[in-house]
Amino acid sequence: QVQLVESGGASVQAGGSLRLSCTASGYSYRGYCMGWFRQAPGKEREGVAAIDIDGTTSYADSVKGRFTISQDNAKNTLSLQMNNLEPQDTAMYYCAADADMCKILPSGAYYGMDYWGKGTLVTISS
Repeated sequence: QVQLVESGGASVQAGGSLRLSCTASGYSYRGYCMGWFRQAPGKEREGVAAIDIDGTTSYADSVKGRFTISQDNAKNTLSLQMNNLEPQDTAMYYCAADADMCKILPSGAYYGMDYWGKGTLVTISS
């Protein structure tokens, strides 16, 4: 059974940094691409960053230059380094995996993902 477990969410002040992690189990990590998504209260879920199967990364414009996605295949771990955090980054952050394609459009739109974690909460205070 595929499982994705996120960690690292916390409450920090604007301008601070956080590093989120997602540990995957139950499938061959190397056959899937992965990404980070978020959902703020009262808003639709949006894509944040993704790493496609060929290693290509993509980011929403809202986080480009501030967030960095990376993966450690040996540890089946996906990470999201978030710097210069802003109050509008407050959201539940989700890790997701897909067997086909992982791409985040500049608007934050994204293609369907097969598997989702339960999320980790990030709260940024001004």
